[in-house]
Amino acid sequence: MNSCRRLACSDFNSGLTIAFSRVKPPTNSRSRSNAAAAKPATGSDTGEKPRLRAIDLAQKVQQEKSKPQSEEPPLSGQQKRVMELKRFSLQLQHVHPNVLAKHLHRGVLYQDKDVVVINKPYGVPVRDDNGATSISSVLPVLSKMMDGMKIKSDSQLFPCLKLEKETTGAFMLARSEKIVEHILNLNRNNQVQRKYWVITVGVPVPSQGVIDIPIIEREVTGSRPHYKMALSPLFRMNDAGDGMTKVRAHRQAHPAVTKYRVLDSSSGCSLVELQPFTGVKHQMRVHMALALTCPILGDHKYSDWNKLAPQKLPERVLEKLGLEQRKIRYLPLHVLARQMMLLGTNRADISVSCPLPKYFIQTLNRLHLTFPDEKDYK
Repeated sequence: MNSCRRLACSDFNSGLTIAFSRVKPPTNSRSRSNAAAAKPATGSDTGEKPRLRAIDLAQKVQQEKSKPQSEEPPLSGQQKRVMELKRFSLQLQHVHPNVLAKHLHRGVLYQDKDVVVINKPYGVPVRDDNGATSISSVLPVLSKMMDGMKIKSDSQLFPCLKLEKETTGAFMLARSEKIVEHILNLNRNNQVQRKYWVITVGVPVPSQGVIDIPIIEREVTGSRPHYKMALSPLFRMNDAGDGMTKVRAHRQAHPAVTKYRVLDSSSGCSLVELQPFTGVKHQMRVHMALALTCPILGDHKYSDWNKLAPQKLPERVLEKLGLEQRKIRYLPLHVLARQMMLLGTNRADISVSCPLPKYFIQTLNRLHLTFPDEKDYK
């Protein structure tokens, strides 16, 4: 009897299930939610794949976010170093002009009614004819910032002296075109002294001296023809090999004079102070690479005269820098406009020193190079 009741109950339930399956699906939202709640759970005997609800999807996304990121292998010290150099080389390039102007405003080293000395960042050109962000393009905004953003301010700023795109450090601006001419006249009379700090690959011998070799632009032939500045000496070895013979100077050669002094040397590299007395294009780079055979660290143009390729560094230096040769192209040019002095002005002489940028200090530390204290530095 009991078995008959169970069978009847089972038949009734089966029939009820079949009957419900033939009913038209509900149309209102409440009925739909009830129907969704009544659907069989995952793993039921129906064999149908359950739908993924919105709440389940949200929970899955949240779980993925909360997972520890330890699945990816941690970056090595070398990889971190490369990423850091990549970020550094692009930090202020292609930025909004107002961002660059604010950066320059924070880096003002000196100002008076005639001149302003700023800390020029690495990789930003003084001028750019292609319309890209440059020092010159943001000077109107910088001038307004220095005047407290006054609406009626008509002050202006003008670049005075040249500074290469890859060079960082003290850069002078004038508040009028008349002052620009005055600064240029002082510079022609050697009354503007600029001292640079560079890190070189190799140790210059002797440890101090003056390089007085004219420079000329020449074409480098090969698979990729290009132009570079080169030495154009006035003397050559005589035929007997026991003396020097003066030759006729090339008409297109420019006189170039650079004073240098080694401040420290270690790990096959040196910290060198340079003082150029002339302003020939790439003068310091050419004199260090071709005259003293101690190219500047990060100089990918003049380290090898015959080709255009990233600078080739000794294994010992690569190890100290924490880099591989194939990643060396990210290494920046290590040239810092360290000090600027204006002599013979109407007031007391102006002397401005620029702090060392972070990348420069890091390289000095890695190479175990030390620099003189401010009180000892002249």
